[in-house]
Amino acid sequence: MDPIISGVIAGILGTFVMDLLNHFLSKSGLISKIDIGMIGRMAVGWTHGRFFYHHPDEIEQVDKQVFYGYVAHYLIGIGFAFPYVIGWILTIGGPVSPTWAVAYGLLTTLGSYFFIYPSMGLGAMGSRSPEGLKSPLSSLANHLFFGVGMAIGILIF
Repeated sequence: MDPIISGVIAGILGTFVMDLLNHFLSKSGLISKIDIGMIGRMAVGWTHGRFFYHHPDEIEQVDKQVFYGYVAHYLIGIGFAFPYVIGWILTIGGPVSPTWAVAYGLLTTLGSYFFIYPSMGLGAMGSRSPEGLKSPLSSLANHLFFGVGMAIGILIF
């Protein structure tokens, strides 16, 4: 299959599996629910050049924030998966590894730890999150789910 299409599919399935498993596990209280509205608010802020806040309450509510959140969330998923697929093909060659996709998914947690949490005013790894350790552990679990979804996408396509 075309590597561009593979990267897009892996990103979409990775994000879908992340959202699906987060939905069920957050209901049990094991992990925090992904706040799609917050992602939308942040994405709109990014389009206005605002990347850092002192506290999440500073991130202004916007119309259609859930819609923008889903668009941004899935584009970010594609943005993470695409380099994995293309990078694998260019550096290693042969079929893209679904096993390494799971490891790569875990690696993408670093984006949350060192960009998203600090940009929201929650410190590196969410150290100032009101949820305490649950926040970074939830992010780790969610990105594991992302990697599993990428692996499924790679296996299927």
